[in-house]
Amino acid sequence: MQQQILILNPGNASPINEKVYVTRDEDQWCYYHLGYPIYSHPADSRCEFYLVLTQLIDNGLCRECEVLKTFGIPKRTLNNWRCKYANGGAAVFFLSPNRRKGGTILTPDVLADVQILFNEGNSYSDVSSQLEIRECTLRKAVQDGRLTGPKKRSGLDKSQRTVLDAQAAAGMGTACTRVNERVLASLGKLAGGVATSFEPSLSVPSGGVLCALPALLANGLLEGAQQCLGAIHGYYTQFQILLLLGFMALCRVKNVAQLGEKAPGEFGILIGTDRSPEEHCLRRKMDDLAGHGSAQVWAAHLSAHWMEQNPENCGYLYADGHVSVYHGSQTDLPRRYVSRQRLCLRGISNYWINDALGRPFFSVERQIDEGLLAALRNDIIPRLLVDVPGQPSEKELAENPLLCRFVIVFDREGYSPEFVKEMWETYRIAILTYHKFPGEDWPEKWFEVKEVQLAHGEIVKMSLAEMGTCIGPGKKGCWVREIRRLTESGHQTSIIGTVFEPPMTELAPKMFARWCQENFFGYMKQHFMFDALTEYGTEPFSGTEKVVNPAWRELEKKRGSMTTKLRYRRARFAEMSLNPEEDSKKFLEWERRKAELHEEIEYYEKTIAQIKEQKKQTDKHLTWAELPEEHQFRRLSTSRKNLADTIKMIAYRAETAMANLVVDGPRISMTDARMILRNLFNNEANIIPDVEAGTLRVVIHGAANPATDRALFSLLEQLNQAETIYPGTNLTMIFESAVSKIKS
Repeated sequence: MQQQILILNPGNASPINEKVYVTRDEDQWCYYHLGYPIYSHPADSRCEFYLVLTQLIDNGLCRECEVLKTFGIPKRTLNNWRCKYANGGAAVFFLSPNRRKGGTILTPDVLADVQILFNEGNSYSDVSSQLEIRECTLRKAVQDGRLTGPKKRSGLDKSQRTVLDAQAAAGMGTACTRVNERVLASLGKLAGGVATSFEPSLSVPSGGVLCALPALLANGLLEGAQQCLGAIHGYYTQFQILLLLGFMALCRVKNVAQLGEKAPGEFGILIGTDRSPEEHCLRRKMDDLAGHGSAQVWAAHLSAHWMEQNPENCGYLYADGHVSVYHGSQTDLPRRYVSRQRLCLRGISNYWINDALGRPFFSVERQIDEGLLAALRNDIIPRLLVDVPGQPSEKELAENPLLCRFVIVFDREGYSPEFVKEMWETYRIAILTYHKFPGEDWPEKWFEVKEVQLAHGEIVKMSLAEMGTCIGPGKKGCWVREIRRLTESGHQTSIIGTVFEPPMTELAPKMFARWCQENFFGYMKQHFMFDALTEYGTEPFSGTEKVVNPAWRELEKKRGSMTTKLRYRRARFAEMSLNPEEDSKKFLEWERRKAELHEEIEYYEKTIAQIKEQKKQTDKHLTWAELPEEHQFRRLSTSRKNLADTIKMIAYRAETAMANLVVDGPRISMTDARMILRNLFNNEANIIPDVEAGTLRVVIHGAANPATDRALFSLLEQLNQAETIYPGTNLTMIFESAVSKIKS
């Protein structure tokens, strides 16, 4: 077996690749391979610098692209050095007849390198940072005539692009500048869709959203899309449409109709085409992608992918429902209770599964809703048993009677002793929820102040106590662990669960982290508009879904009305019996009214008894196919919405990942970080491709204040480390800020 080598990276070293590092001090540069020094030379010795880099490449320790990226050397210059070394060996670097000891800063070779960078449009500050030469030295060389100053970057500004887009409108349409490809696509001869290509463009609106591309790809925007989603044909490719939908979500373009408010030519630059698709075209492409249940298959694939990426976050899974209210008239969906409006309204119920940080895994849609427990029992639990990674084996479960597969956390809506017992005895799945009937308060002397760590790492103090308790009646009951938190106001919050191994200092914050899911609903509703429908249309149910029998509902409605009337008359009769009329003139009227009330009470009691008997003989639920035709309703078409919701989940996870990079202790909170990112996504940027160098530079315009610029500069540095290649090209994305780096 090959022995593993532990690579030690010197503290101040810059990596050239995974095995080779370089330390650059003011006096000496040293190169390390696998932690061992192999070369060194004075910092001002350009000859030895050229020799070392050439030998690193020729000996196979580094690749040419790694050297170019680390030291910012023009490719042409590096090729010249390698040719010299191949023809004359190491001595060729030291044969300059006019070489002075120590040399000057701007030697002929360095001047050539600087001029190449100036010709590419790099500014003084760019060249200074790449070659580590002071800006004043460069400016002096330009004044002396030894160098020609930086050339203005080529590229069209927004006004010029607007003119070209308007000129194209006279032909095929606004911004349709790639005429040949569009003609071929209309004839069905453009195989594979239009190629992704970029032209130098200045001040592109919403160009800052390109900074989110590494996070979108890392969170699965294109993961499994080729295999799971339907194929599309024509001018646009599958990944271009997915990129467009991802950028729309982050730019808060909340639906396809709002995309029509954006300049199509400007938004098309972001996906490497001449323009973004029109509304009807984009809807048709989304239908092709999501058709025949493809969107649900892709969502399931992504859910399993996310769980495999973060198995440590799958131990505690949070389940909660959210109702998207439907105000349309195409169908009469069953009513369900909407807690945020405290009304029973028609809509679609979605049950979400999130982690402790609020990041979503998947959701289950129910247009005929039977409640959270039914969704857990029939849809969510079977899916989690397959997808959750790292579950203990049957042998481990048998050896440790307190061990569980994973933990489901929900609020009082799902409180059911019978369900808690069923999940533990059948699947060894633990439940964590609030106690719906906590009973009397515990003595305050039972509580101890403990330090607990919240989901985001914050340490707080809580006053906690625990004991075992039995919930549920008789055989349906089960023993659980009860933990209570004592607040400063004296209120006791009771938590129960079948999670027996972890200490209470771990379980209490896990339960209180359920608010992250509520925050997720609020944020998605406000910023991503995930309640909105994205298509109009209905389709029949399969026929096996159970719904409330209209006849039973009518009987129940009638029974409720009769019960209310009976209650009123009984109260009135009792009041008259307790307060008899003493006036002889009014006594007869009082006696007559009391007799009428007695007759009415007997009538309502008899009627209610008949209704109850009829209810016993009437099925409470029917299948949809058994409903009378006048009561049948249709389900809303949601295939396109499922695709849009999946894209929005990816966008939310990507934004969360980027926000974690921006968060900086007390200076920048998570809320501030998200606001900074929202402004970044809608900020302008220069997009400068370099096909020869294989780069796509995205230069972000300045933010509102220096503090935000500093935060973004740090973010861009971390994004550059990902070395993201724009899909459909071989261009490595390089993110820069148009504002000079501001030292904190």
